[in-house]
Amino acid sequence: MKTTVETVVKASRDKVWEAWNKPDDIMQWNAAQDDWHTTRSVVDLREGGGFLSRMEAKDGSVGFDFEEVYTRVVPCELIAYRMSNGREVEIEFIDQADGVLVRETFDAETENSAEMQRDGWQSILNNFARYVEGRCLESRYAEDQGA
Repeated sequence: MKTTVETVVKASRDKVWEAWNKPDDIMQWNAAQDDWHTTRSVVDLREGGGFLSRMEAKDGSVGFDFEEVYTRVVPCELIAYRMSNGREVEIEFIDQADGVLVRETFDAETENSAEMQRDGWQSILNNFARYVEGRCLESRYAEDQGA
């Protein structure tokens, strides 16, 4: 079953793309809950390249590696990948009047309810939007201060 989550990020497509794909940025926003975090991220952004994020509970009690292989990359427009378990994901980056629509469509797994999966993926996407928008505000403030 395909599931879609989306959000509009109030930033340029270049800034959105960079934050989505840069390991140092990924480690700042990639968590569905406040008690989880990404401790490691590796990105080889090309078709046939790979991605790995180590996600762990902040108390160290549990963790897992999220791995994928990129099947299609169109810079600043689209990323498609296949997870290690065979499920597929497509992420679109679409210009809107008020920012960039980031739309993720993924194959749901069978262990958890579709609603639980949608909520988790949406939470990560919301964290991403907050992170990028906050970073853009900081950048604008620094420019205004002459930094």
